[in-house]
Amino acid sequence: MKISLENKDKVSGLLNVTIEKEDYQEKVEKVLKDFRKNAQIPGFRKGKVPMGLIRKQHGLSVLVEEVNKLLSDGIYKYIQENEIRVLGNPMPNEEQQKEINFETMDNFEFVFDLALAPEIKADVSKDDKVDYYTITISDEMIDEQVDSYRSYTGEHQNVDSYEDKDMLKGHMAELDEEGNIKEGGIRVEDTVMMPSAMKVEEQKSIFENAKLNDVLIFNPYTAFEGNKAELSSLLQLKDKEEAEELKSNFSFQISEIKRFVDGEINQELFDKVLGEGVVSTEEEFKEKIKEQLAYKFGVESDYKFQNDLRQLLLNKAGEVSYSDDLLKRMFNQEQKEEMSEEDYQKSLKDLTQHLIEEELVKKYEVKIEEADVQETAKSVARLQMLQYGALAMPDAIIENFAQNMLQDEKSANMIISRAINEKLTAVLKEKVTLNEKEISFDEFQEILKETK
Repeated sequence: MKISLENKDKVSGLLNVTIEKEDYQEKVEKVLKDFRKNAQIPGFRKGKVPMGLIRKQHGLSVLVEEVNKLLSDGIYKYIQENEIRVLGNPMPNEEQQKEINFETMDNFEFVFDLALAPEIKADVSKDDKVDYYTITISDEMIDEQVDSYRSYTGEHQNVDSYEDKDMLKGHMAELDEEGNIKEGGIRVEDTVMMPSAMKVEEQKSIFENAKLNDVLIFNPYTAFEGNKAELSSLLQLKDKEEAEELKSNFSFQISEIKRFVDGEINQELFDKVLGEGVVSTEEEFKEKIKEQLAYKFGVESDYKFQNDLRQLLLNKAGEVSYSDDLLKRMFNQEQKEEMSEEDYQKSLKDLTQHLIEEELVKKYEVKIEEADVQETAKSVARLQMLQYGALAMPDAIIENFAQNMLQDEKSANMIISRAINEKLTAVLKEKVTLNEKEISFDEFQEILKETK
């Protein structure tokens, strides 16, 4: 097999591959002999089928498969041995590739287009200043988090008068135009609603300061702006389409008022949130919350720093040339549709970032071990738990969650990439000058909005 590369320019090339009969003949014969050993054809004993018949039945398909194997393995080996930085996969050349006929030809010539990675010069030094934000954790933020966790041990209690966000249970009856209960109209026993969910303030205000057993008149259709799902639920309608016609007023007699009351700040709350016996005082509880908020905000600060660092490297790289025709063709094949110019430019930016990081990983010999992957997986698991409101989870649960993510190929690749990026960021963090800033959470959120 002969392989050669012809560089058209710095970012594209033609790969010529010639496969001759002597390259594949022995392999094809071996496969056909294995077919013969196991072939069971009526009229012949097992292993005694004539080779001519085996070739007639399987020769062409075996030839195609073995040539494709040689082609794939040969190209991969050539690219690896010659350290060619190829973007994506080789693509058949649409102009120079001659027609291949496996039935009549012994030697085969293939021509592939290669999109080559451009040379990119980007690095950092102490002359480069990058903002690093530390988010201040206020007492108010901690108290808000405590109040949020109090719902863990809260409960619904029966009360005598309505306040905003209370839940009402009662009996409804459709009224006629004179305000009387409509004969044959809709009646609903024990329906439940929250007036705070109403869309129209005028209707919502009808329920202000209402008491048990009060009878109130309101218009469900107006209150919920004709939302079929909400109306059919409130009026217990089997057919949602009926809700479109129900624009009558209804009476609502309150039979029950329930209010959710947050739990007390006590040992039950501490154990529910953190685990049994982890803390025993409100001060210790708040300190744990502060630690977890610091961890969460630290991840966000690092993410912002990493993005700013990437933008710095992109700016230093300047304008990068690519083989646009080849890349667009490659992207379109991957997406199975034509990519817009806006999406193409975004993909080029992502590709440039990737190539810069790839170069810096190589330059600074950034390597990750299994322990790094495991630690990153646990970090991702812990952060996801925090996002779902779990302040602290036993190590065994975090470990199990992390291992489940690593079992999924897509998740595992994401975690490995993240582990590499974190190590590279740590290296570059030492090489730039940090412009450290302490700001509030709200200020940090505004900065994130401005940079999107």
